[in-house]
Amino acid sequence: MHMRCVWTLVSLLTTSVLFAQNYSWSNLPVIHQPTFKKDTFNVTRYGAVPDGETLNTKAINAAIDACTRKGGGVVLVPQGLFLTGPITLRSNVNLHIDRAAILQFTSDKDQYPIVAGNWEGHPAARCQSPLSGADLENIAITGGGIIDGNGDTWRWIAKDRLTESEWKHKLASGGVVTEDGKTWFPSERSLKGYRTKDAGWLKPGMTTADFMEIRDFLRPNLLVLTNCKKVLLEGATFQNSPAWCLHTLLCEDLTVQDVHVRNPWYAANGDGIDVESCRGVCIENSTFDAGDDGICVKSGRDEEGRKRGRPTENMIVRNDIVYRAHGGFVVGSEMSGGARNIFVTDCTFIGTDIGLRFKTVRGRGGMVEKIYVKNISMRDIIHQAVFLDMYYFAKPPAIADIYAGTAKVDLPPVSEATPQFRDIHISNIVCDGAEEGIFVRGLPEMNIRDIELSNMVLKAAKGAELIEAQHIGLKNIELITADSTQPVVYVENSSDLHLDNISYRKTTLLLSINGARCANIHVANTDRSKAVHDAAFNYGATKDAVELK
Repeated sequence: MHMRCVWTLVSLLTTSVLFAQNYSWSNLPVIHQPTFKKDTFNVTRYGAVPDGETLNTKAINAAIDACTRKGGGVVLVPQGLFLTGPITLRSNVNLHIDRAAILQFTSDKDQYPIVAGNWEGHPAARCQSPLSGADLENIAITGGGIIDGNGDTWRWIAKDRLTESEWKHKLASGGVVTEDGKTWFPSERSLKGYRTKDAGWLKPGMTTADFMEIRDFLRPNLLVLTNCKKVLLEGATFQNSPAWCLHTLLCEDLTVQDVHVRNPWYAANGDGIDVESCRGVCIENSTFDAGDDGICVKSGRDEEGRKRGRPTENMIVRNDIVYRAHGGFVVGSEMSGGARNIFVTDCTFIGTDIGLRFKTVRGRGGMVEKIYVKNISMRDIIHQAVFLDMYYFAKPPAIADIYAGTAKVDLPPVSEATPQFRDIHISNIVCDGAEEGIFVRGLPEMNIRDIELSNMVLKAAKGAELIEAQHIGLKNIELITADSTQPVVYVENSSDLHLDNISYRKTTLLLSINGARCANIHVANTDRSKAVHDAAFNYGATKDAVELK
């Protein structure tokens, strides 16, 4: 019935030798899909009315309950506009939204009780998600219909993100505006939550009743599935979520096939899909147009994530398109449980802030490794095409200040809270337009290491930066940069770098080498005649750090 989401041995043999040297293809996962009885339970037979006015929460949940009691099958939402409150999924049920159907979740926030959940890796109080399920097996949401979370009634928004007429319309809808007149909130409770430290965090001794005064701030994700096995999302459009659109937590055998995720570009925390601590995942032939990260890998935050100890692993992402999001494919920043054995191929990113985005920060801990990415096309990327950074929402001291003695190197001891990025392989990338082609920045106490970047054509204002990095290979990289006054490759306190066949336009400087810890930088098969100067050495860097062949 559905395409089986498996990379066969035949397709694997076409993958680059670079990847084959680092992973055994025979260990790739098979993602098992659910199967269902053919029995069909039409929600209209349980009292649902498609008039856009009747609240159908009880009727739709009654159809789902009846289906699972009788051994499962298909719960059909037929043609029409069905208004509803939260829907709870059950095992062995395929919720099928007809192509001509709209499942419209109500704007009445009182229909969404506060429940114990999870937000950005922490235990949290949240309003119940429009669609949710926990501890289930053999479940699906299919069909070509639309599932709308009515997110505009939950989200705050800054005035500068709207046109004048849109802002006037927002004010006319109700809500409150901050004293400076710059931000609209849907209610006083939403604004109070925004101003409350650690709002929503469910700390020991607290209950959901403790959050009533800020309940409107506790925006739900459109779909939350927790600890579920054999999950299929296929064909449907998920749109206008109050927060993250699709959130899968601790799930196994998850297939996302031909779905469409749409959140407004201005949607706060409007991620497309967040796959958190899941095992055996395939996301393919799908389109994401998100207000935050597009396809995102997570595994818990800080100590809670490390205690959970569940990486997201054995994941395939292929033939997907991402528009506008903060990142096209993203790992982090809540990756404290780790991420590994992830394969991304044949994807397109248009207008995203960053293309391939790996982010973390001190305190997270966790290991991100064995990540394989190839065949990615990008256009109109706002910042970096390829981005690996261990200073998310943090700022290291400038090397000039350290060298001048006005700042010190922050060098905490390595501990379980120290994150690690290693064994990452990215090849066959084309980017037409970006602020910068490649940005890699590790920590002084834990460099980003063992990264292979190859076969790329990157058209950007700036070339590449490698900071606090070790064992980095750049091979067959064409950097078409607009600013000839910038170095093609900037290096800071990094070692064991191998630059092979780097192409570029005429420039003043090929390499900028900075910091006394720069060493073993090898440049080969690169035409140096296009640069006025081969290299400049600053802040304690010495000429013997670089070998030019």
